[in-house]
Amino acid sequence: MRAIGHFYSGRLQPGDGRVSDVFDPNTGQVQAQVQLGDTALVERVVAASKAAQRGWAAVNPQRRARILFEFKRLLERDMEALAYLLSSEHGKVIADAKGDIQRGLEVVEFACGIPHLLKGDYTQGAGPGIDVYSMRQALGVVAGITPFNFPAMIPMWMFAPALACGNAFILKPSERDPSLPLRLAELLVEAGLPTDVLNVVQGDKAVVDALLNHPDIKAISFVGSSDIAQYVYGRGAAKGKRMQCMGGAKNHGIVLPDADLDQAVADIMGAAYGSAGERCMALPVVVPVGDHTADALRERLVASIESLQVGVSTDADAHYGPVVSAAHKARIESYIQMGVDEGAELVRDGRGFALQGYESGFFLGPTLFDRVTPQMKSYQDEIFGPVLQIVRADSFEEALRLPSQHPYGNGVAIFTRNGDYARDFADQVEVGMVGINVPIPVPVAYHSFGGWKRSGFGDLNQYGMDGVRFYTRVKTVTQRWPRGGVLADSSFVIPTMS
Repeated sequence: MRAIGHFYSGRLQPGDGRVSDVFDPNTGQVQAQVQLGDTALVERVVAASKAAQRGWAAVNPQRRARILFEFKRLLERDMEALAYLLSSEHGKVIADAKGDIQRGLEVVEFACGIPHLLKGDYTQGAGPGIDVYSMRQALGVVAGITPFNFPAMIPMWMFAPALACGNAFILKPSERDPSLPLRLAELLVEAGLPTDVLNVVQGDKAVVDALLNHPDIKAISFVGSSDIAQYVYGRGAAKGKRMQCMGGAKNHGIVLPDADLDQAVADIMGAAYGSAGERCMALPVVVPVGDHTADALRERLVASIESLQVGVSTDADAHYGPVVSAAHKARIESYIQMGVDEGAELVRDGRGFALQGYESGFFLGPTLFDRVTPQMKSYQDEIFGPVLQIVRADSFEEALRLPSQHPYGNGVAIFTRNGDYARDFADQVEVGMVGINVPIPVPVAYHSFGGWKRSGFGDLNQYGMDGVRFYTRVKTVTQRWPRGGVLADSSFVIPTMS
């Protein structure tokens, strides 16, 4: 049985404690075991990271950027192999795995501009002979806790800006697909990153709690479910750490009567069923306005579902592959049954899907519900699978209220040809990221990613300038150089600009 360990001291390291099975989602068989770390390992790795960070922070930003440029080149060189490795443990199809890597690589590209991004402010003559300037300095040792659904993209969202700013970074990836993050660490060392500036510790809650409790870890970024995000945020903040915790989602796609329905359906199908729905920016709820729009949309969705191909992750013709685990498959199936029990109309049932030759794989067919209501728990909760729900609205105002009043507030999309409605919607909707005729509005790398309400805990978003702000702290210096001798007598009042 292949053993998957940790990465520190510049190389792969074996573990010696508890293990967790790593499955091939296509076959349902265990393909490896990942070694789970403990508090003692975290202590050892944090100490090594702290020692390495001092020298790394002293490297000038331009030279740090050069290492990231080389890392980018190595990622592009190994794209094919990395995508197959990612797919083998996650189950997403190869094209989607390449997209996972590419979206992370784009944040690496952004972080390569760190010499400019770290520049502070300067004011000459703020007072008589007084100048004021500010600088951004690294926090020290920081950590990232990442989910199974994007084992390449989200780690790079975190460690690219953190490393560029001069921090040492400890990554705790998901134990469900742990191999790709180790390969990223190896490529960073190959690119020239000094030993122990980036380390990877595999683990579960024991490692998470050890990271949260360690006094030398100054900031933690997290992506996962909302309940755990809230726990991680609260516990880390109570320990005085800077925290950035992204949670779950229930993203809505509003379809107005004037929308191009053919284009909207094409967009919704990819957003709802791509990656088997295992995306926090998937589009699992569609809200057509008016029954005429709803009926026409449903007819087109049913026709499109008939042509969807579910296959093994290496099948180039498959639209999506298996979900990540048997437990997750069972959870999704339980929500499908919940929708039936709550009275929603089950238009297409993805349960019972079996792929010939891969009957033990974690596959689900596409599921479609109609006449879902906001009161249903299956609507309120994040399902995180290939399940699309139609919630009919009578008016634009009702369609606007649905995502605004939902407990999650990650992303939302509106499909329309009407600029007035689109502008009003973008201005008024209580959601963090909005797409106008864009089904998955993940911002480009030089903006930033973050949801509202139970989708995001903390004041700063992922990557972009918010990433730079999160991984640095500002120091402001006020200086005076007296000329020609004696300063004025002591003053006992607060200095002002009077």
